[in-house]
Amino acid sequence: MAEYVLDHHLDGERSRLALMSRLLDPMHRRHLEALGVHPGDRTLEVGCGNGSISAWLADRVAPGGTAVADDIDLSLVDVRPPNLELRTDDIVAGPIDAGSFDLVTARAVLHHVADADAALRNLVASLKPGGVILLIEPDFLPVSVAEPPEVEAFWDGWLAWSRDAGIDYHIGRRLAPRLAALGIEDLAGTAETAVYNGGSAWATYWIDTVTELRDQLTASGHLTAALIDGFLTRCADAAWWTETIAFTAVHGRRAPHS
Repeated sequence: MAEYVLDHHLDGERSRLALMSRLLDPMHRRHLEALGVHPGDRTLEVGCGNGSISAWLADRVAPGGTAVADDIDLSLVDVRPPNLELRTDDIVAGPIDAGSFDLVTARAVLHHVADADAALRNLVASLKPGGVILLIEPDFLPVSVAEPPEVEAFWDGWLAWSRDAGIDYHIGRRLAPRLAALGIEDLAGTAETAVYNGGSAWATYWIDTVTELRDQLTASGHLTAALIDGFLTRCADAAWWTETIAFTAVHGRRAPHS
């Protein structure tokens, strides 16, 4: 896996991940509930972050089931129910317990992975025949057309920096065909964004994220201090309204006899 630009040991990363859970866990849980998680199931979450979704899965698969939470760094996982198993496997290197999971999920992971095709193959290979996969990844389109012009210029610089860093902020729209090519059946999905204003939880998320990455952003040459400060000012202005990333959730099922 490529180095994650927001290292878990950065100041403020624990609170930033907690805010991300607050913003994205309801959507993630809604999709999981629709797919069905049952007592006795074995589930896998890759890139578990602070473990909030894995802990929720552990509750749903009890009694008799096991939730596996995998991340390259487990230092921010605080909630550890007895049927939650923590792993540090590298999903690019190979499947995790090949063919053993009823459900596999990952959120906001693949856009950071240097070899997303290998990661996708291994996520699918971790499923039992007939098992379900749910992937949630960003599509940056709503953000990239944000207004006013100086905010759009900020995001243009952000995308240029992210490309240099090996981050694919448009991978969400390509999940379905890539999963179809791996034999995943019954594919479906949705993409949803959030409308927010300055001072809101989403604005706070972006303030925290940009502040943590500020030195990297300016060092890249793609963003100036003035563009960054202008964006942060907008994020504090309750009169400014915009949209965030479109999170694309795609799910399907491994063929029963694959």
